[in-house]
Amino acid sequence: MPILETKNLTYIYGQGTPFEKTAVEDVSISIEKGEFVGVIGHTGSGKSTLIQTLNGLIRPTSGQVLLDGQDIWQEPKKIRAVRFRVGMVFQYPEYQLFEETVLKDIMFGPKNQGLTEAQARERAYEAARFTGLKEALLEKSPFELSGGEKRRAAIAGVIAMDPEVLILDEPTAGLDPRGRDVLLAQIGQYHRERGNTVLLVSHSMEDIGRMADRLLVMNKGHKVALAPTKEVFSQGQELEGIGLRVPQITKIMQELQGMGWPVDASVLTVDDALKQLIPYLKKHQGGKPNAH
Repeated sequence: MPILETKNLTYIYGQGTPFEKTAVEDVSISIEKGEFVGVIGHTGSGKSTLIQTLNGLIRPTSGQVLLDGQDIWQEPKKIRAVRFRVGMVFQYPEYQLFEETVLKDIMFGPKNQGLTEAQARERAYEAARFTGLKEALLEKSPFELSGGEKRRAAIAGVIAMDPEVLILDEPTAGLDPRGRDVLLAQIGQYHRERGNTVLLVSHSMEDIGRMADRLLVMNKGHKVALAPTKEVFSQGQELEGIGLRVPQITKIMQELQGMGWPVDASVLTVDDALKQLIPYLKKHQGGKPNAH
């Protein structure tokens, strides 16, 4: 059974007013336990609205969200429990830090789940490890941290609740390249170690390409695709038609293949591209493929 599903989900902002707008229309998706799913789509595609329905932050106008086969709105009074099971990290989550110390901030969620002080502290230390936050920072005020450290502290606060599904909305926005790479590596490690389901929303096709097993593509409120990452990025022209692009290295490999190079055009990372290109370049000193 899928851990998370939507069935014919629609959400309309301002329904019945002159400002009525359909943000998501008739979207049905199915996400398996332990998957790492990337969510892509241009601004206004409906991806942010969709992910906010997945943990009950907004209620669908029609359709269903199922968590382990159960409609999350079956008992509206219990929707808070759903938000512990489906954790959401918003864009710029550091703006939600508020406690006296980083440790107390990370412990806030687990304590609200009913854990003891000792249990919440244990969860907080483990979450800090997952996000690469040094123990020396835990007794500091969150406002003394750098931008990247604040981001890791905020993500640790959600991870500490041990959600079955972790949803990250543009977690690397505003970080420098090194900070982005470090944070993504830590999210990848968290996923591998815990086996939890992760949904990553990102505008970076490179990040999505190297992290996600499958991609959900949104356009104008509709699901365009939910398929393996390589399969989606092999449809470069279709993606460009809705304002998206494939990772730069994939584009290069596709162009090389078009020139006659015997390469895999669905390569998603520079490392994988080099594994193919270096032996070939050594074999053909001039770097040109044989003419056929």
